[in-house]
Amino acid sequence: MKTDFQFSNFLGTVYTKGNLVFTPDGFTVLSPVGNRVTAFNLKDNKSFTFPFENRKNITQIALSPQATLMMTVDEDGRAILSNFVRRNALYYFNFKSPVRAIEFAPNGRYFAVAIGKLVQVWRTPNASDDLEFAPFVKHREYTGHFDDITSLGWSADSRFFLSTSKDLTVRLHSVDPVEGFHPCALTGHKNTVVRAFFSQDQQTIYSVSKDGACFRWNYSPLFQAGEVIDEEAEGIENRTHIWMIKDRHYFMQQNSFLRSAAFHPATNLLVVGFSNGLFSLYEMPSFNMLYQLSVAQSSIDTISIDKRGEWIAIGSSKLGQLLVWEWQSESYILKQQAHYDVLSSLAYSPDGQRVVTSADDGKLKLWDLHSGFSIVTFTQHTAAVTGICFAKRGNVLFSSSLDGSVRAWDLIRYRNFRTFTAPSRVQFSCVAVDPAGEIVCAGSQDTFEIYMWSVQTGQLLERLAGHQGPISTLSFSNDSGVLASGSWDKTVRVWDIFKRSGIVEPLPMPSDVLSIAFRPDGKELCVATLDGQLSFWDVDNARQLSLIDGRKDLSGGRKANDARSAENSTSNKTFTSICYTADGSCVLTAGTSKYICLYDVATSILVKKFQISKNESLDGVKEMLNSKDMTEAGPMSLIDTQGEASDLEDRIDNSLPGATRGDLSSRRVRPEAMCRCIQFSPGGESFAAASTEGLVVYSLNNALVFDPFNLDIDITPETIAAASAEGEHLLALVMALRLNEHNVVMKVYESIPIEDIEHVARELPVMYLKQFINYISEFSHETPHIEYHLRWLKALLAHHGPLLKMRSFEYSGQLTSVRKNLVLFGKKIEQLARKNEYQLDFVLDKMTAAQADGINSDEMAVDAA
Repeated sequence: MKTDFQFSNFLGTVYTKGNLVFTPDGFTVLSPVGNRVTAFNLKDNKSFTFPFENRKNITQIALSPQATLMMTVDEDGRAILSNFVRRNALYYFNFKSPVRAIEFAPNGRYFAVAIGKLVQVWRTPNASDDLEFAPFVKHREYTGHFDDITSLGWSADSRFFLSTSKDLTVRLHSVDPVEGFHPCALTGHKNTVVRAFFSQDQQTIYSVSKDGACFRWNYSPLFQAGEVIDEEAEGIENRTHIWMIKDRHYFMQQNSFLRSAAFHPATNLLVVGFSNGLFSLYEMPSFNMLYQLSVAQSSIDTISIDKRGEWIAIGSSKLGQLLVWEWQSESYILKQQAHYDVLSSLAYSPDGQRVVTSADDGKLKLWDLHSGFSIVTFTQHTAAVTGICFAKRGNVLFSSSLDGSVRAWDLIRYRNFRTFTAPSRVQFSCVAVDPAGEIVCAGSQDTFEIYMWSVQTGQLLERLAGHQGPISTLSFSNDSGVLASGSWDKTVRVWDIFKRSGIVEPLPMPSDVLSIAFRPDGKELCVATLDGQLSFWDVDNARQLSLIDGRKDLSGGRKANDARSAENSTSNKTFTSICYTADGSCVLTAGTSKYICLYDVATSILVKKFQISKNESLDGVKEMLNSKDMTEAGPMSLIDTQGEASDLEDRIDNSLPGATRGDLSSRRVRPEAMCRCIQFSPGGESFAAASTEGLVVYSLNNALVFDPFNLDIDITPETIAAASAEGEHLLALVMALRLNEHNVVMKVYESIPIEDIEHVARELPVMYLKQFINYISEFSHETPHIEYHLRWLKALLAHHGPLLKMRSFEYSGQLTSVRKNLVLFGKKIEQLARKNEYQLDFVLDKMTAAQADGINSDEMAVDAA
């Protein structure tokens, strides 16, 4: 089995904090998600997440005008300069203080950084310039403000920039000394200045403040023509023009503050967002309100306008909401929202194209793995969702909740078509459905019983009793009606629900059972217990096969209030979720740790560890703590400083005392890095983990893996190409599969004529069959030769069908992957056919009408010409 899994995508979270940035073409918006950056392509309806990570949550993003360089800065001022096109990090830099704003100049030569009361202008790294030892070279530093700077704004010619501050002023600076120009301060606001902007002709400056005031400043002559100049005015540094307030406007939003603003110079559009979730669109300089809309129930933290001035991106950090609004058509281009609480479980659809996540906020979200977008959100549950699972067909989803209900969801019509409840009020902690999709079972926390319902009728069939503690996990075998249940009473029970015998022998465990999983063939059972151990059991003989102690593998990461070192912090580390690989040779585990562990079942050894996050904003990520952050009142990071906030709304504490998750308001609570659920995709090419930050997806990058199979010294790309050119297609294909290099196999595969497919498929050795099906699955996703791939699959199934059926367990991953890509092709063809359907109906109607009028098809063609 291949273990070279790499970070692929990040779902479940669309926006956390910081600013939103549009790319120069206006079709992609960049959003900070924790310590990563996600790009949402609004034109192609796709999203991807950059693989590199900042040390802490990202607060500022800046993109160069050429869209080649991207700068991300975290809470501590540590920055990463990355290649936006190739998606890799180029340089790491520490500004040594929190950065309030960062902006590239329109010409791309400089970027300005606001650090405290100072503004630093740095030269942008450029390959065409002379080589330098330092990638970042400081151009100049600017002072003048008496409090923290809040924003920066460049002029169109990149010669000047504006800085706004909490000292109620706007300052105008020049990048280089300009003859006749003097840096000036624009005063008059009565609250923190949020943003300031240049007009397109650079003769007007607009500034907006937190109290909802908008000032228009004009560059006007200091003296009018014919005006007598007194002696005192003659000494004003020989100035002829000065910035003066021409208009004062007020947004008049009661009981709310202005939080964000954006301006589009070409169209003179000003967009402002308020703390009550309202955003307004104004036409300047007339201050004419064009539109006003309430898009959220909490503060709008950031607003951005694309280069064309048509799309407005809005972000709200409290709800994790990201919106893109087209103001002219009054419609949403993008509307995505993350879970409000921590993810609790996930489930892959049988075709591997979609994944469902649930959280403690009581919501279910369906995600498309191909696009990375949320398709639908189910909100019928009134309490935390504890478990989800798919029926084998993939169109029905089951979920259990602490509200005492198990619900069945139709994923074609996106509705709840069945609700299962118990005779008495109980809380369900887990759910499982049999392979046929006819029986659904749920375990309770209160009565310690397992409830079993019929999916078709919705009636309660039976209650399975025997456990003496809360049911923590349920799992059905894939090929039979065998149900395994784990409980806090330190036992696992295996039930055959279709037999009348009620005798069930419990399997004793050393500690509370947290998770169980059947091997895909149903012959082996893996059990995770509270003491951090994994035990493997023979289901037929009820005997233990092996044991893995994973506490040392889970150790690592020290919490802010831990008194032990990271190496010794194993007391609270345990596995909470386990999953077998598609071939059953390995088991993937995750739990209350920042690591995901992959174990080989046969040898009971650790194969690989994956770190789900390097975000030091989470608790339990750092290996070492700084002793200077420890005080008599506890760690500095956990001390509540909200009483020092300047505004009343920031000082009010609406959270529950002692709450560590949910609505934390503004309390200083750090979430812990952990993983509550993990699952492999049906094809085995990827796996997903429900972590504290969101859904992390890891996948195999087959293009970068060189895995030779039975390699010989005579097998080279040259000899393979020669054999293919001579018409020895079977020999060339076998040699290419032995070399196992992606590009070589593709070249040989596509060079085989259609008339030789039957012969090559019939004579292909069985030992290369699994590998070849894998490659066909990859090629069907990468190349457009649909009929060619279908002919190959038809020939392979015709000549090797009995073997594939007999070894279905061994080839399940490859066949599932092929099916997934074929379904994707079918959807694309269906969309194309639907687009042409109405045009064909129009042509047929015209032909019918013409024939009714006595006009033949030739005359119609002449008329059309």
